[in-house]
Amino acid sequence: KVLPSIGNEVLKAVVAQFNADQLLTERPHVSALVRDALIRRAREFNIILDDVAITHLSYGIEFSQAVEKKQVAQQEAERSKFLVAKAEQERRAAIVRAEGESESARLISEATAAAGTGLIELRRIEAAREIAAELARSPNVAYVPAGDNGRMLLGLNAAGFGR
Repeated sequence: KVLPSIGNEVLKAVVAQFNADQLLTERPHVSALVRDALIRRAREFNIILDDVAITHLSYGIEFSQAVEKKQVAQQEAERSKFLVAKAEQERRAAIVRAEGESESARLISEATAAAGTGLIELRRIEAAREIAAELARSPNVAYVPAGDNGRMLLGLNAAGFGR
């Protein structure tokens, strides 16, 4: 009965000096401290211990659950950091994109001011050509040009018509 009580006493005293992570990572050091303390304490009862080995270290259910919750919380914290960094990158990209669009609008405005309305008219003609080319490729669309006052060119502008 003496040895188990000495063992419990020494284990509690040594284990209390470390946190759970240290018990796992510094297992050889903890074992040495337990061995030395057990040998000294057993000598007081005229018991000679040759060697002590800690072969299995287990934790209670509550502690295991706490460790698991801590790991989950750390993973969630890392994910949150990642999401914050990603949002920051997206914000910076949006700023760069907006600055580029602003610069583009400024350059177009300057070019329009320098060239007058000729540039706008050129763009309008180019757009009309693209639309006409697209409509020409479509078999379901018939293009009928309009004459004066929006009337189709069917000879309706002759005298007596359109009045």
